[in-house]
Amino acid sequence: MIDLYYWTTPNGHKITLFLEEAKIPYRLHAVNISKGDQFKPEFLAISPNNRIPAIVDNDPADGGKPISVFESGAILLYLAGKTGKFLPKTLRGQVEVLEWLMWQMGGLGPMNGQNHHFALYAPEKIPYAIDRYVKESGRLYGVLNKRLAGRDFILGKQYTIADMACYPWINPERQGQDFKDFPHLARWHAAIRARPATKRAYDRVKEINPVPRTVISDEERKLLFSQDKSVVR
Repeated sequence: MIDLYYWTTPNGHKITLFLEEAKIPYRLHAVNISKGDQFKPEFLAISPNNRIPAIVDNDPADGGKPISVFESGAILLYLAGKTGKFLPKTLRGQVEVLEWLMWQMGGLGPMNGQNHHFALYAPEKIPYAIDRYVKESGRLYGVLNKRLAGRDFILGKQYTIADMACYPWINPERQGQDFKDFPHLARWHAAIRARPATKRAYDRVKEINPVPRTVISDEERKLLFSQDKSVVR
Protein backbone atom coordinates (compact mmCIF):
# COMPACT_ATOMS: atom_id res chain seq x y z
CA MET A 1 0.00 0.00 0.00
CA ILE A 2 1.20 3.48 -0.92
CA ASP A 3 0.29 6.51 1.18
CA LEU A 4 0.21 9.55 -1.12
CA TYR A 5 0.41 13.01 0.42
CA TYR A 6 -1.20 15.16 -2.20
CA TRP A 7 -2.77 18.41 -3.25
CA THR A 8 -4.47 19.20 -6.55
CA THR A 9 -1.50 20.69 -8.40
CA PRO A 10 0.31 19.50 -11.53
CA ASN A 11 3.01 17.86 -9.41
CA GLY A 12 0.37 16.04 -7.40
CA HIS A 13 -1.37 14.83 -10.56
CA LYS A 14 1.83 13.22 -11.81
CA ILE A 15 1.66 10.67 -9.02
CA THR A 16 -2.04 9.87 -9.24
CA LEU A 17 -1.51 9.34 -12.98
CA PHE A 18 1.14 6.69 -12.27
CA LEU A 19 -0.74 4.99 -9.45
CA GLU A 20 -3.93 4.75 -11.48
CA GLU A 21 -2.12 3.47 -14.57
CA ALA A 22 -0.21 0.87 -12.58
CA LYS A 23 -3.29 -0.02 -10.50
CA ILE A 24 -1.31 0.19 -7.28
CA PRO A 25 -3.46 0.39 -4.12
CA TYR A 26 -3.00 3.76 -2.45
CA ARG A 27 -4.45 6.00 0.23
CA LEU A 28 -4.80 9.68 -0.51
CA HIS A 29 -3.91 12.18 2.23
CA ALA A 30 -4.88 15.78 1.52
CA VAL A 31 -2.19 18.37 2.25
CA ASN A 32 -3.98 21.70 1.87
CA ILE A 33 -1.13 24.00 0.93
CA SER A 34 -3.38 27.08 1.17
CA LYS A 35 -3.97 26.34 4.86
CA GLY A 36 -0.37 25.52 5.77
CA ASP A 37 -0.66 21.74 6.07
CA GLN A 38 2.75 21.47 4.37
CA PHE A 39 4.38 22.82 7.54
CA LYS A 40 2.97 20.22 9.91
CA PRO A 41 5.74 18.16 11.60
CA GLU A 42 4.29 14.85 10.43
CA PHE A 43 4.46 16.00 6.80
CA LEU A 44 7.92 17.55 7.14
CA ALA A 45 9.15 14.20 8.43
CA ILE A 46 8.65 12.76 4.95
CA SER A 47 8.95 15.93 2.83
CA PRO A 48 11.62 18.21 4.33
CA ASN A 49 11.24 20.72 1.47
CA ASN A 50 7.62 21.36 2.62
CA ARG A 51 6.26 20.63 -0.84
CA ILE A 52 3.81 18.08 -2.17
CA PRO A 53 3.74 15.35 -3.29
CA ALA A 54 5.37 12.78 -1.06
CA ILE A 55 4.75 9.08 -0.61
CA VAL A 56 5.30 6.38 1.96
CA ASP A 57 5.68 2.87 0.54
CA ASN A 58 4.55 0.49 3.26
CA ASP A 59 5.65 -2.57 1.30
CA PRO A 60 9.09 -1.80 -0.15
CA ALA A 61 10.84 -4.31 -2.36
CA ASP A 62 13.56 -5.03 0.23
CA GLY A 63 10.97 -6.12 2.77
CA GLY A 64 12.23 -3.59 5.31
CA LYS A 65 10.55 -0.71 7.08
CA PRO A 66 8.43 1.77 5.08
CA ILE A 67 10.26 4.07 2.68
CA SER A 68 9.30 7.72 2.23
CA VAL A 69 10.07 9.60 -0.99
CA PHE A 70 9.66 13.30 -1.74
CA GLU A 71 9.98 15.28 -5.02
CA SER A 72 7.65 14.24 -7.83
CA GLY A 73 10.40 13.17 -10.24
CA ALA A 74 12.04 10.99 -7.60
CA ILE A 75 8.66 9.45 -6.76
CA LEU A 76 8.00 8.59 -10.41
CA LEU A 77 11.41 6.96 -10.73
CA TYR A 78 10.90 5.05 -7.48
CA LEU A 79 7.49 3.76 -8.52
CA ALA A 80 8.74 2.81 -11.99
CA GLY A 81 11.58 0.88 -10.40
CA LYS A 82 9.27 -0.79 -7.90
CA THR A 83 6.75 -1.95 -10.51
CA GLY A 84 8.91 -2.32 -13.61
CA LYS A 85 6.33 -0.23 -15.48
CA PHE A 86 6.43 2.91 -17.63
CA LEU A 87 10.21 2.87 -17.93
CA PRO A 88 12.09 1.35 -20.89
CA LYS A 89 14.15 -1.76 -20.31
CA THR A 90 17.03 -0.59 -22.50
CA LEU A 91 19.84 1.67 -21.36
CA ARG A 92 19.25 4.14 -24.19
CA GLY A 93 15.54 4.29 -23.50
CA GLN A 94 16.17 4.92 -19.81
CA VAL A 95 18.56 7.75 -20.68
CA GLU A 96 15.89 9.38 -22.85
CA VAL A 97 13.31 9.13 -20.08
CA LEU A 98 15.75 10.70 -17.63
CA GLU A 99 16.49 13.53 -20.06
CA TRP A 100 12.85 14.41 -20.53
CA LEU A 101 11.97 13.92 -16.88
CA MET A 102 14.76 16.33 -15.90
CA TRP A 103 13.63 18.72 -18.66
CA GLN A 104 10.21 18.80 -17.06
CA MET A 105 11.52 19.13 -13.51
CA GLY A 106 14.03 21.85 -14.36
CA GLY A 107 12.17 23.73 -17.09
CA LEU A 108 8.58 23.00 -18.00
CA GLY A 109 7.30 22.89 -14.42
CA PRO A 110 9.20 25.84 -12.90
CA MET A 111 8.71 28.13 -15.90
CA ASN A 112 5.00 27.41 -16.21
CA GLY A 113 4.72 27.82 -12.46
CA GLN A 114 6.19 31.32 -12.75
CA ASN A 115 3.78 31.95 -15.62
CA HIS A 116 0.86 31.02 -13.34
CA HIS A 117 2.22 33.14 -10.51
CA PHE A 118 2.64 36.41 -12.38
CA ALA A 119 -0.42 36.04 -14.61
CA LEU A 120 -2.88 34.70 -12.03
CA TYR A 121 -1.73 35.10 -8.44
CA ALA A 122 0.59 38.09 -8.10
CA PRO A 123 -1.11 41.02 -6.34
CA GLU A 124 0.44 43.37 -8.89
CA LYS A 125 0.41 42.73 -12.64
CA ILE A 126 3.95 43.23 -13.94
CA PRO A 127 3.87 43.23 -17.76
CA TYR A 128 7.58 42.40 -18.12
CA ALA A 129 7.29 39.31 -15.89
CA ILE A 130 4.09 38.11 -17.56
CA ASP A 131 5.58 38.54 -21.03
CA ARG A 132 8.82 36.84 -19.99
CA TYR A 133 7.15 33.68 -18.72
CA VAL A 134 4.42 33.46 -21.35
CA LYS A 135 7.14 33.54 -23.99
CA GLU A 136 9.21 30.92 -22.18
CA SER A 137 6.15 28.70 -21.85
CA GLY A 138 5.69 29.04 -25.60
CA ARG A 139 9.32 28.08 -26.21
CA LEU A 140 8.95 24.98 -24.04
CA TYR A 141 5.70 24.03 -25.75
CA GLY A 142 7.61 24.31 -29.02
CA VAL A 143 10.38 22.02 -27.80
CA LEU A 144 7.91 19.32 -26.77
CA ASN A 145 5.83 19.80 -29.93
CA LYS A 146 8.94 19.21 -32.04
CA ARG A 147 9.84 16.10 -30.03
CA LEU A 148 6.36 14.65 -30.56
CA ALA A 149 6.38 15.02 -34.35
CA GLY A 150 5.99 11.46 -35.65
CA ARG A 151 5.81 10.00 -32.13
CA ASP A 152 2.79 8.84 -30.16
CA PHE A 153 4.52 9.64 -26.88
CA ILE A 154 7.79 11.26 -25.81
CA LEU A 155 9.66 7.95 -26.16
CA GLY A 156 7.76 6.90 -29.28
CA LYS A 157 5.22 4.09 -28.91
CA GLN A 158 5.77 3.59 -25.18
CA TYR A 159 3.89 5.67 -22.61
CA THR A 160 6.35 6.45 -19.82
CA ILE A 161 6.89 8.50 -16.69
CA ALA A 162 8.24 11.27 -18.94
CA ASP A 163 4.73 11.71 -20.37
CA MET A 164 3.17 11.55 -16.91
CA ALA A 165 5.53 14.25 -15.69
CA CYS A 166 4.86 16.63 -18.57
CA TYR A 167 1.13 16.16 -19.15
CA PRO A 168 -0.21 17.99 -16.06
CA TRP A 169 1.97 21.02 -16.84
CA ILE A 170 0.45 21.59 -20.29
CA ASN A 171 -2.45 23.97 -19.78
CA PRO A 172 -2.69 26.41 -22.70
CA GLU A 173 -5.67 28.35 -21.37
CA ARG A 174 -3.76 29.29 -18.22
CA GLN A 175 -0.38 29.70 -19.87
CA GLY A 176 -1.20 32.10 -22.70
CA GLN A 177 -0.77 29.46 -25.42
CA ASP A 178 -2.88 28.12 -28.28
CA PHE A 179 -2.85 24.44 -29.22
CA LYS A 180 -3.34 25.49 -32.86
CA ASP A 181 0.33 26.51 -32.81
CA PHE A 182 1.42 23.10 -31.46
CA PRO A 183 -0.47 20.36 -33.35
CA HIS A 184 1.72 17.43 -32.25
CA LEU A 185 1.50 18.53 -28.63
CA ALA A 186 -2.28 18.90 -28.92
CA ARG A 187 -2.65 15.38 -30.34
CA TRP A 188 -0.47 13.90 -27.57
CA HIS A 189 -2.35 15.80 -24.87
CA ALA A 190 -5.73 14.62 -26.18
CA ALA A 191 -4.51 11.01 -26.30
CA ILE A 192 -3.40 11.08 -22.66
CA ARG A 193 -6.55 12.89 -21.55
CA ALA A 194 -8.61 10.08 -23.12
CA ARG A 195 -6.87 7.32 -21.14
CA PRO A 196 -9.17 5.78 -18.49
CA ALA A 197 -6.44 6.07 -15.84
CA THR A 198 -6.11 9.79 -16.53
CA LYS A 199 -9.81 10.26 -15.94
CA ARG A 200 -9.60 8.29 -12.71
CA ALA A 201 -6.62 10.33 -11.55
CA TYR A 202 -8.31 13.66 -12.19
CA ASP A 203 -11.55 12.46 -10.62
CA ARG A 204 -9.64 12.36 -7.32
CA VAL A 205 -9.50 16.17 -7.50
CA LYS A 206 -13.24 16.32 -6.82
CA GLU A 207 -12.73 14.48 -3.55
CA ILE A 208 -9.95 16.71 -2.30
CA ASN A 209 -10.48 20.18 -3.78
CA PRO A 210 -13.84 20.33 -5.59
CA VAL A 211 -13.71 24.08 -6.29
CA PRO A 212 -10.14 25.09 -7.25
CA ARG A 213 -9.57 28.84 -7.07
CA THR A 214 -7.25 31.38 -8.66
CA VAL A 215 -8.44 34.20 -6.38
CA ILE A 216 -6.75 33.78 -3.02
CA SER A 217 -6.64 35.72 0.24
CA ASP A 218 -3.66 37.68 1.51
CA GLU A 219 -3.05 35.01 4.15
CA GLU A 220 -3.08 32.26 1.54
CA ARG A 221 -0.74 34.28 -0.67
CA LYS A 222 1.65 34.63 2.24
CA LEU A 223 1.62 30.89 2.88
CA LEU A 224 2.17 30.04 -0.78
CA PHE A 225 4.47 32.75 -2.09
CA SER A 226 6.18 34.61 0.76
CA GLN A 227 8.21 31.85 2.34
CA ASP A 228 11.76 32.52 3.48
CA LYS A 229 14.34 30.83 5.66
CA SER A 230 12.10 31.19 8.71
CA VAL A 231 9.76 28.44 7.46
CA VAL A 232 12.53 25.81 7.53
CA ARG A 233 12.18 24.10 10.88
